[in-house]
Amino acid sequence: QVQLVESGGGLVQPGGSLTLSCAASGFRSDYYAIVWFRQAPGKEREAVACSSSGGGSTYWADSVKGRFTVSRDNAKNMVYLQMNSLKPEDTAVYYCATDLRLYRCQRTTLAYWGQGTQVTVSS
Repeated sequence: QVQLVESGGGLVQPGGSLTLSCAASGFRSDYYAIVWFRQAPGKEREAVACSSSGGGSTYWADSVKGRFTVSRDNAKNMVYLQMNSLKPEDTAVYYCATDLRLYRCQRTTLAYWGQGTQVTVSS
């Protein structure tokens, strides 16, 4: 059974850092692309970043380029989103998602989603 579980969210001050984790089970996460999304209150869900099966990274949200880094630990079946220089506008629920047909980072419908982890950036 494919499962994704996010963790690592919380309350952080502007300018601070957080690392979100996405724990995969039921499949080899290194075989597939893993996408990070976020959804802020009253806004549409936004694709933020992606780690391809080959280990490459894609950052779709211009607002996070240079501040967020996606990485993997294949031995642990984990994918991470390191977030630095956080801003209040980064406040959202963050999700990781995948599909067992997705190998490269591309915008498409994904079948498997985690439950999300809340990130709040506030002083």
